[in-house]
Amino acid sequence: QVQRVESGGDLLQPGGSLTVACSASDYYAIGWFRQAPGKQREGVSCLALTSGYAYYADPVKGRFNSSRHHAKKTVYLQMHNLSPEDPAIYYCATDTWRDGSRCMMSGQWGQGTQVTVSA
Repeated sequence: QVQRVESGGDLLQPGGSLTVACSASDYYAIGWFRQAPGKQREGVSCLALTSGYAYYADPVKGRFNSSRHHAKKTVYLQMHNLSPEDPAIYYCATDTWRDGSRCMMSGQWGQGTQVTVSA
């Protein structure tokens, strides 16, 4: 079962920061995806199996960071320096992995949380 817990506001100004969290019993390979209106869902961050570290898609590299709290079985996505290109519904998913420049998933989706960036 995937549970989504949010912290911080969902309506942010450009340059703002937001952290979202996702908990699951099989939390280790939790990754993040987003879907903007009229666009396909895209991977934001997922587990690179060869290294065990998180992989970040180019649009968020250097601004987003994923971390795990093992005792809480929770993965956090810390989003910094949000831009007008970032608004979307953000989903966590279990059983994710990196496939080249894409994130793939085979587990369960979280409910999704709306992130809005407006000046």
